[in-house]
Amino acid sequence: MSDLILAVRNLRVVFPHRHGELVPIDDISFDIRRGEIIGFVGESGAGKSMTGAAIIGLIDPPGYIDRGEIWLGGERIDEQVSDPASRIRGKRISMVFQDPLTSLNPLRTIGDQLVETIQTHLMIGSDQARRKAIAGLEEVGIDPGRFGAYPHEFSGGMRQRVVIALALCAEPELIIADEPTTALDVSVQAQVLELLKRLCQERGASVMLITHDMGVIAETTDRVAVLYAGRLAEIGPTATLLTQPKHPYTRGLIASTPSVETGDINTKLFQIPGVMPRLDALPTGCRFHPRCEHVLARCEHEQPQLTAGTACFLYGDE
Repeated sequence: MSDLILAVRNLRVVFPHRHGELVPIDDISFDIRRGEIIGFVGESGAGKSMTGAAIIGLIDPPGYIDRGEIWLGGERIDEQVSDPASRIRGKRISMVFQDPLTSLNPLRTIGDQLVETIQTHLMIGSDQARRKAIAGLEEVGIDPGRFGAYPHEFSGGMRQRVVIALALCAEPELIIADEPTTALDVSVQAQVLELLKRLCQERGASVMLITHDMGVIAETTDRVAVLYAGRLAEIGPTATLLTQPKHPYTRGLIASTPSVETGDINTKLFQIPGVMPRLDALPTGCRFHPRCEHVLARCEHEQPQLTAGTACFLYGDE
């Protein structure tokens, strides 16, 4: 367990409503090792962002963790991180959101926001915090001369660099990056992802990268977890999963990703039939079976468990 920074066991998240309950996360378990970048991929509604929110304690009421355990560095945190006074959120676990403007106060300079974050979590003096904030800006490639600038004076890519500096300034063990490059153009996206990789390698931090982009997964992550309707469909090393995917859903995601290698702009992309089920209308058995081209009779009434990295009856006997 010494090389593990995060261990999630049988996590289940529930949102009660007048007709019963909605379960966006249902019995998922995974580990994140120190210094590792693990990607979470799937269609919208798969449960990627909800998993990140559960780990960092940002599930909005009336939602709650119904059962399961979350361990950070050997310490159980699922009952601590949601506490408003928690020192885990922001210090030991940080989050980078898709839209940097949701993380930045438009009425305060970026320098003030960095200094405030540093002093909140590291308990150091203002002069030392200012020096650390300036060093943090330099580390992410921002001119320290812009210490007194406001968020609206930066481009989208530069604002995301500021948010990464904010996430790293308290020297966290784990960073949850929720679609951090979706709103950026391709060249800036590559720069931000490379920056995140480099800084985490230098600091020894781990990253949980949430995305729907298989290209980002291929370029950035060490391992990848595929979620479907709140459950893990497949998990494994990125290179293996992308070249030898097992679960039909994983194969469909990869097949539906455009590739520049074919050189044929007229190539028709594969499309997974159907849509992600609503939380109030989840199918019995395997949740993917209504869309699966390889469905078996047992898939309609039995829930496959994750075995050897894949939750599919096609591989249950391996």
